Amino acid sequence: MPLTQPQQQFKDACLQDSLYKSSWRTSDLLGFSNRAQVVDGGLYVGYSNLERINPNGYLLICCIKFPPEDTVFFGIYIGAGTADFNQRLENMAARGQRNNLTKIYLRDDGRLYLHNDYLDDLTVKGGFNPDNASPSVDIDKVVYAVYPPSVSAKRSLLAREFVGYLARFVGRNKVHEAQPWTITGSISAMMRRQPHTIKLADIESAIQGLGGHYVDDLVVRFHIALNHLPEKHFVILTGLSGTGKTSLATRYACAVHGITDETQADPLFFTCPVRPDWTDPTELVGYYDVIANRYVVPRFLEALLVATMYPDAPVFVLLDEMNLARVEYYLSDVLSAMESRRPSLHLHSSSIPYEGSTGGEILSDIPFPPNVYLIGTINIDETTHPVSDKVLDRATVIDMSTVDLDGYLDKLRIEDLSLTASIDVCRPILVAVLSRLAPEGLGFGYRTALEFVRYHAFAATLGTMTDNDIIDHQMAQKVLVKLRGTERQRAMLKSLVGLFATYTKSLGIVRHLQEELEELGAFQASR
Repeated sequence: MPLTQPQQQFKDACLQDSLYKSSWRTSDLLGFSNRAQVVDGGLYVGYSNLERINPNGYLLICCIKFPPEDTVFFGIYIGAGTADFNQRLENMAARGQRNNLTKIYLRDDGRLYLHNDYLDDLTVKGGFNPDNASPSVDIDKVVYAVYPPSVSAKRSLLAREFVGYLARFVGRNKVHEAQPWTITGSISAMMRRQPHTIKLADIESAIQGLGGHYVDDLVVRFHIALNHLPEKHFVILTGLSGTGKTSLATRYACAVHGITDETQADPLFFTCPVRPDWTDPTELVGYYDVIANRYVVPRFLEALLVATMYPDAPVFVLLDEMNLARVEYYLSDVLSAMESRRPSLHLHSSSIPYEGSTGGEILSDIPFPPNVYLIGTINIDETTHPVSDKVLDRATVIDMSTVDLDGYLDKLRIEDLSLTASIDVCRPILVAVLSRLAPEGLGFGYRTALEFVRYHAFAATLGTMTDNDIIDHQMAQKVLVKLRGTERQRAMLKSLVGLFATYTKSLGIVRHLQEELEELGAFQASR
């Protein structure tokens, strides 16, 4: 039967591998009834007619199907082990049995075993004895490809896990991915770069090109924090709201993956917004829905599945505003897996895989991939929870409270010339207010400054208010609403009174806060 187009394309890719020699024999184990199967103790590769011995080498082209639509093609190269392979064929033939339907097994010791006895099957208890299958055969290399090549969440977990399954058997250094298909959504070679192998100057330049503005060697510290440990990558970004914590994570991932347009989708970047009602790990690793009769796969678990499928590609996961819920409640299992020598996550207790909400099958346990880069952002206010020492000890914490407002506005002017007039008008008051608020921990970030300037630019086109009125309204609406404090901030309020002498609304707000301080001993603008 002729090969299908995907089968032929994969075979062609295997034949082009530098290890393959034209004198080798190639066996196609791709028939409907001759696909590989995961069995107890290893993998049934398939059966082949091996009556004709080849002295030079063998290439076995195999495949395994996973629901709903995934096929993993893999080629097994036998070069150095050819003598053992042929010796085993001769041993079987000497028993008076033909090798026209030789069954091939890959055991969990990473070696191939051959049998031509119908009853000698790994699926039959006691039917296969490795001692009677000598010599076993060493494998030079395994090349694989998944069809269709996609980073879709609908990829079967078993298909993702199978790649790691092969690697655990024969060694990661022997397992390599081929790319015989060019389809939108596949992982490019650029996206497979490990962050620590990229020049720091290139990462900084890429982040700046994406609009990033960070001070205090922030990008350098972030890069080191994410990559100084080979198998654990966990950084928490803290600081004022609007200082670019989320955008730093996003832009860093883009820089590593070679994405130059921030609006372009990054299939290896996953954002998980944390909700206040998260009280256990299910919002990260999923749960079995009894009513729907399937396993719910949340965004975080999707990221782990993709990282398992592409072990040579860095996968970034952002836990946005992670302390809106108690971090140790929902992240404890993940933290334990990251710290374990044999990291794995327990998902459910059924020995039978559940159907996942994304269409794949979900095993009871999955390994925690070392190529996952976990980034959390936290804000400190009355809506958040303190982060426990257990969490802080397992992460590198970087404070992003320092704001270079003048530098940011200069950069904004270059990026958008239409904002030049508004920047010139708003800069003096914004810089002056920030200089009074920042020492008290009440400052504002770049997002507030950008929206302040854009508010002025739009309002100015209407021609209904003066520059002074526009600034006064936005100062009251955007900046002062977050003011709160105690006796310690009395001097700050006094300095704002002098600063807002010509801004009626803003001055009124500060006067009211002073009255609250006198009456209650504390003040809060947004009561």
